[in-house]
Amino acid sequence: MSPARVVSLVPSLTEAVALSAPGSLAGATDWCTHPAGLDVVRVGGTKNPKADRIVALAPDLVIANEEENRESDLAALRAAGLDVLVTEVRTLPQAFHELDRVLTACGVRARPRWLDEAEAAWAAPPTPAERRTAVVPVW
Repeated sequence: MSPARVVSLVPSLTEAVALSAPGSLAGATDWCTHPAGLDVVRVGGTKNPKADRIVALAPDLVIANEEENRESDLAALRAAGLDVLVTEVRTLPQAFHELDRVLTACGVRARPRWLDEAEAAWAAPPTPAERRTAVVPVW
């Protein structure tokens, strides 16, 4: 069985799919910069994907995120007959579940070891000796 042809509209998911389902990515956004050297068709941005480019790739699956991507764009892709998987992440456990769901939909047969290791590492994060304040800039 050949891998699914996937277009990713979510940079963080692009990297996970590229590493766990090599050869499955047919397209990704202009913002998908990892892994370095990813050689796929670029389909515009996360907020302004080029539906015509995506449809022309005839993917088996388009992966998106309900916060990252606009519903109107996803509706247009569905109207064109494409299967769109939309992730939703509100909690850390949900993030691991959604990663597993995306990878399974992309044809990954066994849960990747890196995902098990990440989930185990975050199951009980160490408590800092002292409380610290941090700023995390998000564009």
